[in-house]
Amino acid sequence: MKPQHLVSFLALLLFVQCTQQQTSVQIPADKIQVAVFDGHGGAQTCIWEAVAAVKLDAEMNVRTITTADIANNVLDSIDAIIIPGGGGSRQYLNLGAENQQRIKDFVARGGGAIGICAGAYLFSSTPDYACLQLNGAQAIDIEHDNRGHGIAKFTLTEEGKKLFPEIANRDTSFVMYYEGPVFVKNENDTLSYETLAIMQSDVHEEGNAPADMTNNKPFFIANSYGTGRVFSSIAHPEATPGMMWMIPRMVRWTLDLPIQEYKSEVVNPDIFNKEILMTIEDLKQESTYFQTFLYGNAEEKIAALDWLQSKHSWDAKRWIQGLLFDGDSSVRVRAARYIADTHYLHYLPDVRAAYTSEKDATTKTQLKEQLDKLEVLLP
Repeated sequence: MKPQHLVSFLALLLFVQCTQQQTSVQIPADKIQVAVFDGHGGAQTCIWEAVAAVKLDAEMNVRTITTADIANNVLDSIDAIIIPGGGGSRQYLNLGAENQQRIKDFVARGGGAIGICAGAYLFSSTPDYACLQLNGAQAIDIEHDNRGHGIAKFTLTEEGKKLFPEIANRDTSFVMYYEGPVFVKNENDTLSYETLAIMQSDVHEEGNAPADMTNNKPFFIANSYGTGRVFSSIAHPEATPGMMWMIPRMVRWTLDLPIQEYKSEVVNPDIFNKEILMTIEDLKQESTYFQTFLYGNAEEKIAALDWLQSKHSWDAKRWIQGLLFDGDSSVRVRAARYIADTHYLHYLPDVRAAYTSEKDATTKTQLKEQLDKLEVLLP
């Protein structure tokens, strides 16, 4: 081999080795491998929030996967899969029969599966509904599944207290609920689940939903399937500041792994100490603030952010990203505080960019305070 060719060959070999090393760093083989399904039917914010919640566990590596990935056998390289919120029937259609079976086989041979809201719907055994029959539960009153949302109250069962000891001494805890399924046992299904938490809020403000339907129904359920485990969450801990850690804890349960303690900044159940259910009037008020963010002045935008944060608005999380780069510095700082207070880690790169690009010294200091509040959440 000519000298110049030898040099080129060695350079190429070094490049390949470096590339391989970089790949191994990005997906550490010694970590728990978690995948969040990113397919049609999954709400984008629910996907973002599930990914962010898993990142709170230092021993977990998380990625999103598609239907193509599942068909290409990605399940062979992961330990647990999360089906996020959105629309369960649309996720079912997006997967297709072969991928549905691949997920069931994955769990049956020892994998973990976590279904959140629509994901719990998808895992259910509900007659005349597109579902995977993974958890033995039956959703009822589906015709009123647009019943409403907000910060809902729940209580843990004795089994739930073992899994979530951080809130075991609380009579009532609070987490975001958004039109999740109302479950009862499907008596025709041989699968048996354990209830780990019970919904206490009666959500029926929207869609002419009947009262006394959601309260005293399962909030978290868990079951075995083959040699694997399934956890179904009717609610959205991943969308609740101070409670996001419950998602990686659910992952650990599905894999029969020891409990991992999380930072005090992450485990903060006192952020919400009351029920905050959105009323019809609240929803009307919420919708007006989209126009405020488009055309309002700084004072109006800040007032809107104050109200939306007080209600823990579901829709506002998609509106505030651009406010980090608003023309008024006071709006930029308030938007950063909103994101930091709600633990919205998906916007961490935006908060960093807002801080880095800020020219005003006082504003830069204020942005740094909010950036620090977000960054401390990560392990």
